Amino acid sequence: MINPISKIHPSWLVKLQNEFNSPYFENLSFFLQKEMSTQQIYPNKEKIFEAFNQTHFEKVKVVIIGQDPYHGRNQAHGLSFSVQEGTTHPPSLRNIFKELNSDLNIEIPKSGNLLRWAQEGVLLLNSILTVEAQKPGSHQKLGWEKLTTAAIKSLSDERENIVFILWGKYAQDKESIIDSQKHCVVKSSHPSPFSANKGFFGSRPFSKSNNYLQSSGISPVNWSLED
Repeated sequence: MINPISKIHPSWLVKLQNEFNSPYFENLSFFLQKEMSTQQIYPNKEKIFEAFNQTHFEKVKVVIIGQDPYHGRNQAHGLSFSVQEGTTHPPSLRNIFKELNSDLNIEIPKSGNLLRWAQEGVLLLNSILTVEAQKPGSHQKLGWEKLTTAAIKSLSDERENIVFILWGKYAQDKESIIDSQKHCVVKSSHPSPFSANKGFFGSRPFSKSNNYLQSSGISPVNWSLED
């Protein structure tokens, strides 16, 4: 059974305690315990709450919402769109880096590990936090969506001047729980090769985020991933 108390930062534990104590999360924990004993589940159980552990509640400046973890070997490590060191950039991440280069003239990095963004205050949050190997979407509608929706709502309700970057319809379904009166919502099509040419390229999410943060008296995100 997943014990979130030992694996999630205290700043998030206090915000999500009611979720962890709920019947749906207990059921999810038992399901994962069983699955992990018989199937390959990504990411490693120590990394399931990595987004929360790297970007503490009070440090969040930007939220980038993904769907579920990569389902291939040596890819997922708990941060949306990010891959482990030495792993080939997946197509969506390649397009994110292309837009980063076009928007801020930042050189496309060799590594696809977005840990630096997380440490800069970018919450890289998948809506679903686990997946079975080679089976995309295999852990949807088991309860993860309730937990991550609660996390987003908590940020919207209790914080101010956060940028929520919503790429594609799946992420944009979360818009209804975000208070756009006190936060900034940046929307476009998804960076997937199937939709990147329908509004993602040229959307300039990185400069838009920093412009909003600076206009709100908040230091901008350093989007560079290399020294």
